[in-house]
Amino acid sequence: MSQDTGGYQSNPFVAQIYDQVIPYRDRPDVKLFVDAAIESGGPVLEVGCGTGRVLIPTAQAGIPITGLDLSDHMLDVCRAALKEEVREVQERVDLVRGDMRDFDLGKKFALVTTPFRSFQHMISTEDQTNCLENIHSHLVPGCTFILDIFNPSLAGITADNLGQEVGAEPEFSTPEGIKVRRFNKTNQRDHLKQVLDVELIYYLTHPDGREERIVHAFPMRYLFRYEAEHLLARCGFEVLDVFADYDKNPLGSIYPGELIFFTRSLNKD
Repeated sequence: MSQDTGGYQSNPFVAQIYDQVIPYRDRPDVKLFVDAAIESGGPVLEVGCGTGRVLIPTAQAGIPITGLDLSDHMLDVCRAALKEEVREVQERVDLVRGDMRDFDLGKKFALVTTPFRSFQHMISTEDQTNCLENIHSHLVPGCTFILDIFNPSLAGITADNLGQEVGAEPEFSTPEGIKVRRFNKTNQRDHLKQVLDVELIYYLTHPDGREERIVHAFPMRYLFRYEAEHLLARCGFEVLDVFADYDKNPLGSIYPGELIFFTRSLNKD
């Protein structure tokens, strides 16, 4: 399988500026994943590693980590960032281009993670179960899998704003001097399948004054808390904790917050 449900192959520019986008640059999740990696002792598998935003700090913390991603563009950015690291950090990292629904790395890990909603690019139940079963087969029995998805806001998924560009983010500039403004747009909501057709829209102003508009389009499936718990149980995981944010505040203390599942792999035999 090679369908790019995340849309990251559509334009290399999206990968090139990914780590500069303010909501990603300031995202407070890295410490949670690095702490979990240290506690596990490694090795770690990060499914949907992207540009290495979480992967590289994990390797810097002394933990061997394998990163799996489908996007060549994202992996190219990750490789370039790794070249800036000392040899010891580089040697702790193994990058693999692969589909999270169908991969075989030939080894097992003490921790597997899917940071920042990468799992929500799995649109069908078949995709979801294929992904989770692949993860289960790569995890040492009794060890931890962390699933990181957003908690759906009922107001958000029913808002009367289809087709509208909303959510303006602070402008930033790239090292090349390109000024970037980003908005988002939901074109369609399929409430039956729980799928959103989303666009992230980048307005660029180049140093010479030229303007450009780039659209990163992708579907995203949302999951509710107990739906996700049943899906995890079906694929061989026991849910240990569910947190609302990366400080591990309990679910319900923040709304909508996140759905961060800490699970344990059960032996299916």
